[in-house]
Amino acid sequence: MEQLKSKEEFQQFISSKEPVVVKFVTDWCPDCKRMDMFLPTVFEEVQNVTMREIDKDQFPELAEQYDVMGIPSLLVFKDGEKLAHLHSANAKTPEQVIEFLSGSL
Repeated sequence: MEQLKSKEEFQQFISSKEPVVVKFVTDWCPDCKRMDMFLPTVFEEVQNVTMREIDKDQFPELAEQYDVMGIPSLLVFKDGEKLAHLHSANAKTPEQVIEFLSGSL
C-alpha cells in the first residue's frame, strides 16, 4: 500500500472530493501486519476503496489531531473532513473492517 510521506501529501490526499481512507500504522505493530494479510479479502468485498498508510510514529501530531490512540486505525476523509474512525480495538477481523468501510464510504 502506498505510504504518505509528508504532511503535504496527507493534506492533499484527505482533501479528495471522494471519500478516502487513511490507515495509521507503525512498523512495530503486529495488528497492522495482521490487517495487511486480510486487506485483500476486504477489498474484494468493498471495492473502489482508495487507501493510503501513514506512520503514526513519524507524524505524531497528525495522530493527535485526529484522535488516533491505537493502531491500526482507519479514518475516512472527504474534503479534508474526518467522517469516520475505526479504532484499533474494532479493527481486528476482516468482517469488522468490511462493515466499517461499507457503512462509511
